[in-house]
Order: sequence, then structure tokens, then C-alpha cells
Amino acid sequence: MKTLFGIRPTDGAQDVGLLVLRVALGVVMIAHGWQKLDGQGLGATADGFEALGIPLPGAAAAYATGVELVGGVLLLVGALTPLVGVLVAADMAGAFWYVHRDAFFANEGGYELVMVLGAAGLALAATGAGRLSLDRLVLGRTGAPASQAAGSEVAAGVSR
Repeated sequence: MKTLFGIRPTDGAQDVGLLVLRVALGVVMIAHGWQKLDGQGLGATADGFEALGIPLPGAAAAYATGVELVGGVLLLVGALTPLVGVLVAADMAGAFWYVHRDAFFANEGGYELVMVLGAAGLALAATGAGRLSLDRLVLGRTGAPASQAAGSEVAAGVSR
């Protein structure tokens, strides 16, 4: 068994499931990041964060926008997936704490959506992106660069 940030071997159905999860989470994150960047602008987002009592609202707005927009794109292609998953979970923890913790249902301003998005991020952090990803292409199964992974597996008599 590999560490939290290692890439674990998966079967075909798991790979498809991880792809579906990555794409769904990535699309939602991109939409929210784009809304902050283009729809409101970083200044207005920071002003809104300040009104909500979020500390360092300018930095928080840049972090949330970056994680959502850039992280969403990285999730779509399956790059740096465990790291992005943790960053998404942290982003959603902040959204829960400062905005959504007083109700459950999203239509009441509650935390159900941020809980699911954060949980999806943590699930991807724990499992990795699967074989249908740039993480797999670049890092290979062992977390080492693909050329090193292939060489060590051949030397050990292990086939992919």
C-alpha cells in the first residue's frame, strides 16, 4: 500500500469512477473560480469576503479563485491530483466555516454542497487520479517519474 500522496494501482472500473469524479469536481470548481474572477472580479470577491468576516480577504479571494479555477483545470486532466484535492478540501472548509455552517441545505445557504465538494477533494487526495490521468502518465504507479518506475519494475521482474 502506498502513502497518502502515492499513486495506487486501480482496476478499469475504478479508473473510470475516478475520472468521472475528477471531471465533475473540476467542472464545478472551474465554474466557481470563473465566477469569482470574471463575474465579480477579485476586488469584489475580496470585498465580499471582508463583509463575511474572512481574514485577509484579498489573499483569501486570490486563494479561493486560484484553487477553484486552476485546481479545477488540473483535476480535469488529472495533474497534481492529491495536492489539488487537499487544497479543494481546505477551500471548502473555509467556505463552510465562514459562510455556510448555520444551515444544511444549499437552498438555505447551507453547507451540503461545500461538504460534498470537500469530501470529493479528500477522496481524490487519498486515492489519486487513477490511470486515466497525467499523474499516472508522468509519475507512473510508484510515484517516481515513469522512466524510473518502469526501470525498477523491470529489474524486480514486475510487469505493468
